[in-house]
Amino acid sequence: MKGSLGHDPFGAKQIFEMDGKKVTIYRLKKLEELGLVKLSALPYSIRVLLEDLLRNIDGKLVTEDDVKNLAGWSPDSVPSSDIPFIPSRVILQDFTGVPAVVDIAAIRSAMQRLGGDPAKINPVIPADLVIDHSVQVDYYGTSYARNCNEKYEFHRNQERYEVLHWAQKAFDNMRVVPPASGIIHQVNLEYLAPLVHLVEKDSELLAYPDTLVGTDSHTTMINGLGVLGWGVGGIEAEAVMLGQPYYMPVPEVVGFRLTGELREGVSSTDLVLTVVQMLREHGVVSKFVEFFGPGYKTLNLADRAVLANMAPEYGATMGFCPVDEITLDYMAMTGRKQEHIDLVREYCKQQGLFMEEGAPEPQFSSTLELDMSTVDACLAGPKRPQDRIPIQDMSRVFHQTMKEVFEAKSRRVLNGTDSDYSRWLEEGGYNVAEATHPHIFGIVKAKCADDIVKVTHGSVVIASITSCTNTSSPTLMMGAGLLAKNAVERGLKVKPFVKTSLAPGSRVITDYLEEADLMPYLEALGFHLVGYGCMTCIGNSGPLNEVVSREIENKDLTVAAVLSGNRNFEGRINSLVKANYLASPMLVVAYALAGTVDIDLKTEPIACDPNGQPVYLNDIWPGKEDIERYTQEFVRPEMFEKEYSNVFEGTELWRELDAPSGLLYDWDADSTYIQEPPFFKDFPMGTEDMKNIENAYVLALVGDSITTDHISPAGSIRTDYPAGQYLISKGVDEKSFNSYGSRRGNHEVMMRGTFGNVRLKNKLVPGKEGSWTVYVPTGEEMHIYPAAMKYVENNIPLIILAGKEYGTGSSRDWAAKGTQLLGVKAVIAESFERIHRSNLVGMGVLPLKFPDGENVQSLDLTGRETFDIRGIESLQPNGELSVVAADSEGKTKQFNVIICLNSDIEIEYYRNGGILHKFLRDKIKGE
Repeated sequence: MKGSLGHDPFGAKQIFEMDGKKVTIYRLKKLEELGLVKLSALPYSIRVLLEDLLRNIDGKLVTEDDVKNLAGWSPDSVPSSDIPFIPSRVILQDFTGVPAVVDIAAIRSAMQRLGGDPAKINPVIPADLVIDHSVQVDYYGTSYARNCNEKYEFHRNQERYEVLHWAQKAFDNMRVVPPASGIIHQVNLEYLAPLVHLVEKDSELLAYPDTLVGTDSHTTMINGLGVLGWGVGGIEAEAVMLGQPYYMPVPEVVGFRLTGELREGVSSTDLVLTVVQMLREHGVVSKFVEFFGPGYKTLNLADRAVLANMAPEYGATMGFCPVDEITLDYMAMTGRKQEHIDLVREYCKQQGLFMEEGAPEPQFSSTLELDMSTVDACLAGPKRPQDRIPIQDMSRVFHQTMKEVFEAKSRRVLNGTDSDYSRWLEEGGYNVAEATHPHIFGIVKAKCADDIVKVTHGSVVIASITSCTNTSSPTLMMGAGLLAKNAVERGLKVKPFVKTSLAPGSRVITDYLEEADLMPYLEALGFHLVGYGCMTCIGNSGPLNEVVSREIENKDLTVAAVLSGNRNFEGRINSLVKANYLASPMLVVAYALAGTVDIDLKTEPIACDPNGQPVYLNDIWPGKEDIERYTQEFVRPEMFEKEYSNVFEGTELWRELDAPSGLLYDWDADSTYIQEPPFFKDFPMGTEDMKNIENAYVLALVGDSITTDHISPAGSIRTDYPAGQYLISKGVDEKSFNSYGSRRGNHEVMMRGTFGNVRLKNKLVPGKEGSWTVYVPTGEEMHIYPAAMKYVENNIPLIILAGKEYGTGSSRDWAAKGTQLLGVKAVIAESFERIHRSNLVGMGVLPLKFPDGENVQSLDLTGRETFDIRGIESLQPNGELSVVAADSEGKTKQFNVIICLNSDIEIEYYRNGGILHKFLRDKIKGE
């Protein structure tokens, strides 16, 4: 916490007695007494932000005007000025945490080179780093899978783990949760988050709300507990850790009113996929969403956390769930001390942060409503979380997808023939153009799904209960265990080509599944524990069976993955799996049994039992009462207390690491995992004048929904791509490549991997997928990295042209860092995802937006022009610049673009070449 308790211009500081202790708070109701705000009309999320400003006033970073501006929030009048948000803590996972640690270590090294004191470079705001993103599903379907995966994890990641082990001791104010402890957001929800802090400050006990930013977009899961927080770029998180405010525009708040109750057979996963679809259609980018209504009160907290987790999928900054008695019940269930729970209740009630029964509903910028009794069991896919498919429509929609795939192939590859689609028909696929298509008219197939035993289009080759999104909910996990029990008792088996895995986000899950005697049934279907980490959800699905892989590649099959995760973007889950579907843990088990997504689980049998009798999903689906009974009986507070009692100690593998020590990190020039980044080497203390971008070429011309997975892949590294070639040149064999995500501490790998997704479609090279571009001056086609280096060698600046939603997905700082290192000076898109835009600014890359109604197509741009971007020397927040594009014949087109720098401080970040560059200059000047 920054500031001093003595700075109180509004007279809001007050001492209360809570549980026999004198506790200081900064009272929001004082602002109401002064006539500055009507608290009951404010959304709860805005109230928490207001308290943050009120408590942190220092006259410099946070001013009285900041408080007054936010206090004036109303649905019709959202303040236009940015506010300086100072969160109480920062949370990181290891994929984004390693580069954060490496950057701060590099700033320490630069500080020493520049004559400053490197010991002064420490996190100012407390930070927790949870190592959860590195373990992969190499082994599965056996009792030894978890142990083997964890040993392999340490073998692969020893250098990365050594730098984190070093950071744990070298930096003040940083804690590290070692591998095999759980997933960052579930550990945060179940243990790390206090909801209300009680700390000693200036000899007083100060209480204030828990707030945070995190280097993972699904940091929003903690909103389910009533904690204000969201994902930011790794670069921004580093700046916050080092004491810089997070500057943000005051958000609109969309109210989401829930009514009714979920029906039998419908889960919170089905609810959130419905909410994702609704909010994507409504449009909530850069907005808060806040849940309320009578239906909200029927949701247990873990199910609220499912809703909050997927805020990035519906596009919001966060999805906030206000505190009520259900929140406190969850804190008790997860082993929080009663004394602290009493403090939370009293503090939230004193501050108007507790959702009381009968309290007036806040006013919102806009409101949506959903009757939860109308929600159907569903999936989402094949490549976007917002594309919801009711299970009864799954087969029909998959066939339509296949028809579009084959027709596209025919146009592109087969010169207008339909032989590829014909092969699909020959292999048992239905002709979706025929009026007799059985799924259209609800006719049940004569055969059971058990009769489909070969790998073909639509086969489920990955079925994974994975991700904190759904494994955080005991009702969902108990439901999966009970469904497995019912299936095994009917004699059902999972198809042999399905790679099954159970990767929960917390050790507590296996405790209660074992206590309930449900693990044996999951294991009977191949859902053995493979590790405690993100695994399949982030693409660490590991290799498929070799026979299955050969079938897919030889026949160019469109096969499927069904996972209980939150992302299903192209190329993310497994490079051989083109269709990825998000589903509840129960439906993951169901589709593993069916072995195909080409099925209507409402009307068709999921399989046949050993006697040839058809078994339908409804026959094995557990009832609500059974799930609730198992949850109440077997999920106990002492389980949470036991598992989290030594969470920072780690396993023997962690404790035995031979990690370096000392104030400065000893950079190893031969390491292929950790290298000192170039951002602070030969660091100039002065800044150059901002200049126009002249004679720039386009490195990539891309369409809509280009994700950070496309820009900065986290999956496997191909031998024939620049990153793979670099590793081979360093003596690394292919089996030891690991993943892009695991090598984020080495800029040499990451810049070569930027725009390295095998599914990337760069329109400069039509007909090709992957990391390809054209070196425009000669017309030569080549990989993006060598082309970019050729431009850099010739002092030619680069730009990216893009469509809508550029940079959606995970909050990957390397999507911006890699872009900058490739020599890209600006990105012109139709719209940006919030975090990626911020990351670009943080790295000194200029984000620009086409005006509404204009785009690459309307301007008839080919991407082979040269571009001048004029007016940069006099940048203004949200102003305009002029762009002149000249083709090879000298013909020009002029158009304007909007500057996506939202404040004067972002102009300063851009002027300095990035946020950390400004921080280092300011730190040296302050010495």
